[in-house]
Amino acid sequence: MAGVRSSIRYPQLYYDININGTLNLLEASKENGVQKFIFGSSSSVYGNNKKIPFSEKDSVDYPISPYAASKKAGELLCHTYYYLYGISTACLRFFTVYGPRQRPDLAIHKFVKLMMANKPISIYGDGTTERDYTYIADITDGIIRTINWLKQSEKRYEIFNLGASKSISLNQMIQTIEEILEQKALVERLPMQPGDVDRTFADVSKAEKILGYSPHKEFKEGIRNFVEWLRKQ
Repeated sequence: MAGVRSSIRYPQLYYDININGTLNLLEASKENGVQKFIFGSSSSVYGNNKKIPFSEKDSVDYPISPYAASKKAGELLCHTYYYLYGISTACLRFFTVYGPRQRPDLAIHKFVKLMMANKPISIYGDGTTERDYTYIADITDGIIRTINWLKQSEKRYEIFNLGASKSISLNQMIQTIEEILEQKALVERLPMQPGDVDRTFADVSKAEKILGYSPHKEFKEGIRNFVEWLRKQ
């Protein structure tokens, strides 16, 4: 179950699916001789980390949403099964994935759809919060590289950031959408929501060194690709 805000409303559901679900998959892997495992984690585990950019070496002991805590718990379970049963595992911390087929509850998808219909968009806070928006093709490239890395014979457990390694403000994101759509957004400003982090920014040097990961999609080009896809829908 993804999503920070809804995890605050339904914490039991998130814990049941994310933690018990991960445990079930690890148990099934152990019992069926599966020796290679990729866990989809999240940049949310960093909470309001003060050090920029976020490194896999940073402490992630202070989550600020049930969703973030559930993903950290999943990483810990993965390490446990690696240690006990030798299941080679990579935990991939995804940073705000966007592009064609993006979840409709995420900001870019919602904003573009509403603006195309000439409806107002809701902005939480003053628009200065920042996210490391990562294009879907860069994410899938990182996953494929992780699969190839896990094919190597030795047992291993690693955590990797998969991000664009660039932080973009909410205001800048809206401005980019306005430029692509060639129209101004009708903005409704609301208070900041609990559980939302101030900023995400990935240090991807570890993924670059070990996996050969190298994100390349520029944000404006990625937004243009998403708009083109949405219009076809």
